[in-house]
Amino acid sequence: MASTHEYDFDKRNDDIQIYINGQYFHRSDAKISVMDSGYLLGDGVWEGIRLHKGYLIHLDGHLNRLYSGAEAIAMDIDISRQGMKSAIMETLEKNEMESDVHIRLIVSRGIKKTPYQHPKVTIGRPTIVIIPEYKKASDTVKENGIVLATVKTLRDKRTQDPRINSLSKHNCIAACIEADKLGVDEGLMLDPHGFVSTCNSTNFFIVRDGQVWTSNGEYCLNGVTRGCIIRLCKKYDIPVFEKNFILNDVHTAGEVFVTGTFAGVIPVISVDGIIIGDGTRGSLTESLQAWYALDIESQVQK
Repeated sequence: MASTHEYDFDKRNDDIQIYINGQYFHRSDAKISVMDSGYLLGDGVWEGIRLHKGYLIHLDGHLNRLYSGAEAIAMDIDISRQGMKSAIMETLEKNEMESDVHIRLIVSRGIKKTPYQHPKVTIGRPTIVIIPEYKKASDTVKENGIVLATVKTLRDKRTQDPRINSLSKHNCIAACIEADKLGVDEGLMLDPHGFVSTCNSTNFFIVRDGQVWTSNGEYCLNGVTRGCIIRLCKKYDIPVFEKNFILNDVHTAGEVFVTGTFAGVIPVISVDGIIIGDGTRGSLTESLQAWYALDIESQVQK
């Protein structure tokens, strides 16, 4: 099977230095206490950020989502945005990294004095971890695409707000396991009303009659790349709509694609065993890939 996070092994990752609360540890020695809120409860927020030619792509968008997510779960990150930027840059410099790097930024509520969910038993400051790795998205996946199937696991904000990039990923993991059992690359998830919402690790789009549709955003992660693609559609005069739509709209679409920070724009060649278009990357999807790449390069050159 393919993966939206497909990448080539890079031996340099064996010796990366990982940032934990202002200190650096070799990958093999980087450890968090078993009493940490992230380990005990999945209590925290995170971001994935790309470094391309010395530039942190959409950094402000990622930090906006990180800090708003922390606020939504009543967690004070206890470091300014500028301080967080400096920590990320320092980590990259420590590892002498310049490009083709994917960063996992993790903030948990911190150490607990006892394994209990209430924030009041948290001791001290949040735990901040920065893991940089050499990762370049697979060009093969970008060209050949992935296969999806609809899963039974729903995106439902009544149990956990799906718009928060929480460390607690059980909802997405459950959908991922379902997809794996179905023999596909990702699971397509519906909202409680039966409308198409998102995939388990990417945002979802369809193309119908030259129009680009994505969900209304109420039940999916506020994807940074998703927002970029919506912006690019408007820039290049492609009609784009955030709206409710159903599976039949997907099965009869001319093109389908997904978006994510790591790989950008990825075509989908079939959904629920139904071939999309002619079973290859669609022309608009290919154009959006090119426009997205140009947009990234324009940011680097600023």
